[in-house]
Amino acid sequence: MIYNLAEYLRQPLKIGDKPIDTRLVLAPMSFLGHIAFRELVSTYGGYGLLFSEMCSARAIPGENRFVSPYFRWRDAERSRLVCQIFGDDPETMARAARRIEDEGLFGVDINLGCSNTRICRRNCGAALLKDPDLATSIVAAVRKVINCPLTVKFRTGWKDDPQLAVQLAKGFEDAGADALTFHPRVAPDRRSRPPKWAYIGLVKQAVSIPVFGNGDVFDRSDCIRMLNETACDGIALGRMAIARPWIFAEFLGHLQTHPEIFREAALELIRLLVTHYDTIPAIKRFKRFSFYFCANFRFGHALYTRILNATEMSQIETIVRRFFEKPPDIHSRPNMNFFN
Repeated sequence: MIYNLAEYLRQPLKIGDKPIDTRLVLAPMSFLGHIAFRELVSTYGGYGLLFSEMCSARAIPGENRFVSPYFRWRDAERSRLVCQIFGDDPETMARAARRIEDEGLFGVDINLGCSNTRICRRNCGAALLKDPDLATSIVAAVRKVINCPLTVKFRTGWKDDPQLAVQLAKGFEDAGADALTFHPRVAPDRRSRPPKWAYIGLVKQAVSIPVFGNGDVFDRSDCIRMLNETACDGIALGRMAIARPWIFAEFLGHLQTHPEIFREAALELIRLLVTHYDTIPAIKRFKRFSFYFCANFRFGHALYTRILNATEMSQIETIVRRFFEKPPDIHSRPNMNFFN
């Protein structure tokens, strides 16, 4: 049983032949885990790995990392960044993986969890779970051409059957995956029901490689409970990391939070977005971030609406500064109506 969370999370863990310093990682999230947000998280520290937004495997071989909206990074994060790719063709995925390894990033992650309709219509993401042979052949094709760590993020499948997830996990390990991130929801479920953490335990029992649990970890007690109930090796934090980018450092005991940190984080992200993106992409990304960030506050819906209606980043900055002129009421646990 884990009683001292920070002590446990500080235990190193090997992914393939590379160690990571802590057992908390930033889960891959499209349009949220971008270069500016990752830099914000890096100012607080505490994470073992950062995952990129999902990137199209078809695009990666010809991408310019300095202008691409998704396939980009800071040199300072290179050694702790895993690039997530999506696609439905083993050779295309392998070519993308080779480019990622050539760039010196920590590793490659294969997206088998995105249930977005546009992605699934292309037979990518979670759609591949309907064809386990193709999914495992993609993992095997990528493994064949790279030496860096290879991870897979996946869901339960398209039916609520944990044995399918177990068989998939075994197949991915046999195909050469070095670690798994498992989100125990069926693919059609867009968070309408709680994740079934017990399934994480079944997946962990079935494989010998590290398994990161993912889904509805919002505070320390959730983190301890997932680790104890599932025996997973680490936790991949998603939406809660967006709401509170310092959560990795907080869980590890490196940071004592204070009310002012919310204002500081929002303003710093505005600065970083303007640094890394042109105006319109920067605004769009801050609005996506604010959906989760505003869940922290009483009257957060009103703040979110004002941000959503803004047309200039200067307007957004003014809205944020005015909101914090009076100390807001902060929820101990974010408003779940936002998160669902």
